[in-house]
Amino acid sequence: MAQRYGMLIRLRPEKREEYLRLHAAVWPSVEEMLRKANIRNFSIFLHDDLLFGYYEYVGEDHEADQARIAADPETQRWWTFTDPCQESLSGGDGSSGWTPMEEVWHLSPEGSSVDGRTG
Repeated sequence: MAQRYGMLIRLRPEKREEYLRLHAAVWPSVEEMLRKANIRNFSIFLHDDLLFGYYEYVGEDHEADQARIAADPETQRWWTFTDPCQESLSGGDGSSGWTPMEEVWHLSPEGSSVDGRTG
């Protein structure tokens, strides 16, 4: 069963067009790394200057897979372009600045609601 993750970060207004351009053509190597790290259904939504990221994790060790992503040279190079476009809600920069969100409700595919808290 997939674990669901949501997170927020601020998009720097002066970097909006650059960020959108980058994400209109995400590098295939970055996408492949995410797949190898058991990430599925990754989406980023934009509202004003807030980015909301959502993904499902289907692996056994989220922390280890996140470390695999962070150690990947192509992903690190991708972040040199995307990190300057972002600002943590607490004032920091970069992909590590995404603020995790707590899931409080989830509608299951079967149509019954379930408590979606992941801990």
